[in-house]
Amino acid sequence: MKAVTWQGRMDMRFEDVPDPVLQVGTDAIVRITSTGLCGSDLHLYDPLTPFMTPGDIVGHEPMGVVEEVGSEVRDLKVGDRVVVPFNVSCGTCWMCSRDLYSQCETTQNREHGTGASLFGYSKLYGQVPGGQAELLRVPFADKLPIKVPEGPVDDRFLYLSDVLPTAWQAVEYADAGAGGTLLVLGAGPIGDMAARIAMMRDQRVIVVDRVPERLARVTARGATALDLEDGEVAERVRDLTDGRGADAVIDAVGMEAHGSPIAEVVQKSLRLLPKKVQETMMLHAGVERLAALYSAFEAVRRGGTVSISGVYGGAADPIPMMQLFDKQLQLRMGQANVHRWSDDILEVLGRDEDVLGVEGFATHRLPLSEAPAAYKSFRDKEDGMVKVVFTP
Repeated sequence: MKAVTWQGRMDMRFEDVPDPVLQVGTDAIVRITSTGLCGSDLHLYDPLTPFMTPGDIVGHEPMGVVEEVGSEVRDLKVGDRVVVPFNVSCGTCWMCSRDLYSQCETTQNREHGTGASLFGYSKLYGQVPGGQAELLRVPFADKLPIKVPEGPVDDRFLYLSDVLPTAWQAVEYADAGAGGTLLVLGAGPIGDMAARIAMMRDQRVIVVDRVPERLARVTARGATALDLEDGEVAERVRDLTDGRGADAVIDAVGMEAHGSPIAEVVQKSLRLLPKKVQETMMLHAGVERLAALYSAFEAVRRGGTVSISGVYGGAADPIPMMQLFDKQLQLRMGQANVHRWSDDILEVLGRDEDVLGVEGFATHRLPLSEAPAAYKSFRDKEDGMVKVVFTP
């Protein structure tokens, strides 16, 4: 089959790889019909390269049709249309039974001190072959894939793999409430979708970004847009909220934040070190670009909540504990527990009206063969690129 593989820093390739096979009786093989390019895929492109191995198949936002099932699979059958969540969870362990699917004890990566394995996401998270491919082996076939109705387009359900549950959890964790003000930092796919979900819940939404096309998208949906380049964010947010600040803030930026030049230089300088040294530094002494997170702490009101959905990887970063304590802030964060939210999301997606605009959410639809070039374009935010969907 053909798949997108990592071959080195900023070196993705579309090439022939062996077809996946059933390894145990609870596996299934899914023929991929659509697969997304996620902002966190860019972290593998650069800077999380020390944890990648040449030939790793990337991608964690797939959906498709079941081609084959193992001998122990009972609830899934050949021909079923499914979305595959990005976290690999067994559905039955202690963590999964408490809806903490991203912490699944069956697939935790204890060697690296990380949670559940992820499709297509480095040896830190299990080195499981990903979904930017023609075929995908899916473990726990009776528990992990989400069966969805037949339909004319994949986009109605594709984002159940990551974008929708990640944004949904971010809004749930923020808990701004109906009539409350939610500030969303970053208008990439997660920030954009979080804004849509919050507005569906009758929340006032303010979104900050620096890319005009992204700001135009959220404005068109009814959010108030603030250009990051126009001045200090917290002051402008307080001006819009009677001097108080937002009830809650979602940081949908993470390690790609602009405005942290020293941390950016440190991250880039790691490339000059041997790979094993890079790994050690990033796991135990890594520093992060925290401009967006610090902005969240400033812009949220006293007694408010900061919900972090943007991915961070630093291990030795200063956090303003006095500010957090004095403002009595709550912090909530983590990889999305996809199955925790899937039924609620499916109810919305099943409505006649496309409430969240998922069918027009992708800005670019490309053949999978164009993925290597799309990684660079997406990183550089070229051509109004916000969300890319590949078709194998």
